[in-house]
Amino acid sequence: MRRAAALLILLCSPAMAQLPQTDDGARPGNIIGTGMSLPRSSTASNLNAATTHSDIAPNLPAPATDTLPGLLATARQDLATGQTGAAQEALERAETRALDRSIPAGTQNIPDDGRMVRRISQARQALAAGNLAGAIQIIDRIMVR
Repeated sequence: MRRAAALLILLCSPAMAQLPQTDDGARPGNIIGTGMSLPRSSTASNLNAATTHSDIAPNLPAPATDTLPGLLATARQDLATGQTGAAQEALERAETRALDRSIPAGTQNIPDDGRMVRRISQARQALAAGNLAGAIQIIDRIMVR
């Protein structure tokens, strides 16, 4: 009886109650940085050396759209309302969407230095510096083009 009680106490201890971990540290069934993976945040971070406080970037809120104009409009609205994490995610996705283009074979490793990509990068840099108004102005210039 004592053995059974000791075994029950051991199995119910906090160490045994922890969620199992995967090889990459994500919660089971989740890929780091996606879905419900941890850590989660609504604040911009890991934009540059000054805003990086962890090796694992937090999972930011996903925008409701995936079109370039929609992502830029979403980022602008998020900046205007101080939702920096959502704005960061929208700007990063907009930059990726701006890179969608046809290129000649063999040039896939040459970075795109087009105006749109540069301006979105500038908006992200303004966000990293805490200059939300500056980021909004850059987005406004992109959207007017």
